[in-house]
Amino acid sequence: MTLWQELTVAICLVFVLEGLMPFLLPAQWRRWVVSLADADTRTIRMTGLFSMLLGVGLLYLIH
Repeated sequence: MTLWQELTVAICLVFVLEGLMPFLLPAQWRRWVVSLADADTRTIRMTGLFSMLLGVGLLYLIH
């Protein structure tokens, strides 16, 4: 599999994973999005950083 094919598969998996919460738990997901909209910029930035570091760490473990 080429790099571009793997990247495309990874992006498709992101869409699948991002769609799970609104599909399975729409009311809770809506509350979470509203609370995120009310959060300050630093909290949002730290949440994004944590998410990225977690992803990199998990990729390192499985490869």
